[in-house]
Amino acid sequence: MATKIRLRRVGRKGVPLYRIVIADKDAPRDGRFVAAIGTYNPRAEKALDKVTLDADQAKAWLAKGATPTDTVRSILERAGVLAAQKA
Repeated sequence: MATKIRLRRVGRKGVPLYRIVIADKDAPRDGRFVAAIGTYNPRAEKALDKVTLDADQAKAWLAKGATPTDTVRSILERAGVLAAQKA
């Protein structure tokens, strides 16, 4: 089973809130997922309040071969889980 680390929207209309989840690559955005490893709140005022993440679980899933989406990759880089890639 190929897995992706991606965002799952859970907020109400106009107030987005996302969970960072491990899901099968073919599952719909808000569909079934394997594990939830954190949250992302793009509307938070302080940078520290934007992301809560279980870094150990994220590293474990990356070691198992889960591939993050572009948005989640940038979140993981800011959280220090992934090394920043130079373009």
